[in-house]
Amino acid sequence: MIDRSSNISVFETVIQLIFLLGIIIWCFRIMEPFASIILWSLILSLALYSIHDKLSKKLKGRPKLASILIVFSVLIIIIIPSGIIIDQLIQETKILKINYDNGNLKIPVPPQEIKEWPVIGENIYGLWLTANSNIEQLILKYKDQLFDIGSYLLNGIIGTAKGLVQIILSLVVAGVILSKGGIRDYLIRFFRKIGGKYGDEISDVTMKTINSVVKGVIGEALVLAILNGIVFVLADVPYAGLWAFIVFILAVLQLPVFILTIPIMIYFFAVKEIMPAVLWSVSLLIVSISDNFLTPMMLGKNAPVPMIIIFIGVIGGCVLSGFIGLFTGAVVMSIGYTLFINWMNSGNTSTTV
Repeated sequence: MIDRSSNISVFETVIQLIFLLGIIIWCFRIMEPFASIILWSLILSLALYSIHDKLSKKLKGRPKLASILIVFSVLIIIIIPSGIIIDQLIQETKILKINYDNGNLKIPVPPQEIKEWPVIGENIYGLWLTANSNIEQLILKYKDQLFDIGSYLLNGIIGTAKGLVQIILSLVVAGVILSKGGIRDYLIRFFRKIGGKYGDEISDVTMKTINSVVKGVIGEALVLAILNGIVFVLADVPYAGLWAFIVFILAVLQLPVFILTIPIMIYFFAVKEIMPAVLWSVSLLIVSISDNFLTPMMLGKNAPVPMIIIFIGVIGGCVLSGFIGLFTGAVVMSIGYTLFINWMNSGNTSTTV
């Protein structure tokens, strides 16, 4: 005999699950336009949690005032200089295009001494001479490569500008989240639900990874871009904002900034006297090699997993998801690495021979 009440119960459960799934999907669709801002807000609130907690205690338990001070401090220290660099970059790009359209874009005559440079001297001199005599011919010859580079830089400028706006809005939202309190507790409770007995460890890995990436990737990239930008401006390098932006991109992707600074050093010796060229090259060299100790100091300090895992997550996440992928990639790789190591070690038992 068929149990009708059992069938009704199964149908009701299925209907409830379908309804619940529909509500969840609907909520995600509604939040989709704000997904980046929400994700950034959570990342920033987690990254600033320890600073906010210490400052709130020093202010005698005033979390709202601590949030306001942190938000304005970050805006002044990071956002405003970044905005100035982006604005200068946009203006310089406009001037470059106007000069090219009007035929006023001129490349200086290459010094004869460049020919005497070993290995690369002749090639650099010939390329530079072509740019000086007929820049249109040079552009037509390398139009595909220049188009790819130009598209990449343009997308980078637009993406960085959008990212800056998102970070400003997210920073304000993060300040509100911090003023309400409990973000760390909610994270721990969430991962306990998801990860069971590994929940506390996963939440700890997430917090430490976000802090490491904020300091070691974004922080290092901004420091290198600002320091190099100062040298470019003081040394009268044309389009200093453009080169500073490229330094930022290279540093974010964990690529050596020598890719850019070596040609600029060559430019120093080509257009300046020997002594100024040496001084500016040494200054640029010191700034450029600073990432050798900035990276392990800022990214590797207190890192919850090996640095190579964070590097893979940062680069792969950036390629996959853009700027936000710097964080999500590193966090997901760190969590995956932790789960894998725990799984590998879970069945191991110590044996004695």
